[in-house]
Amino acid sequence: MSRNEAHAPETPATRFLRQHGVAFSSHLYEYEEHGGTTASSRELNVSEHAVIKTLIMEDENAQPLVVLMHGDHKVSTKELARQIPCKHVETCKPETANRHSGYLVGGTSPFGTRKKMPVYMERTVLDLALIYINGGRRGFLVGIHPHDLLRVLQPKLVQVAN
Repeated sequence: MSRNEAHAPETPATRFLRQHGVAFSSHLYEYEEHGGTTASSRELNVSEHAVIKTLIMEDENAQPLVVLMHGDHKVSTKELARQIPCKHVETCKPETANRHSGYLVGGTSPFGTRKKMPVYMERTVLDLALIYINGGRRGFLVGIHPHDLLRVLQPKLVQVAN
């Protein structure tokens, strides 16, 4: 169930968005352990396709990278490795992802991360009018225009959805 927007948290992600002049709406919901985008889309009554997950992955040299993907799709790591290009890509262990991003898994935002990492975004995210992406805390999404991602994160566009 949505909670009052007036109590939206201030996070490194929201500070980053304000500093870069990105308009966003705040959407708080009851966080569900291991619920992922299925739970957040249900709680906010939006399409899971419009909820964009932030995944922290590593290449074969343990170099971190960010992948932005529709909530209702998985990332083909084999195809991502081919398009980057590198030999191998895999999802980080939660504690490694937390260390790279500065956020807890389940609350990972691509904005205001601890380490500067390359960002890869599924190309079809740009087809949406509005997306919901983590605002830097579990149970907190921000609604933004997907083209703002291009401006502030400068992601490389990929087609790696499964």
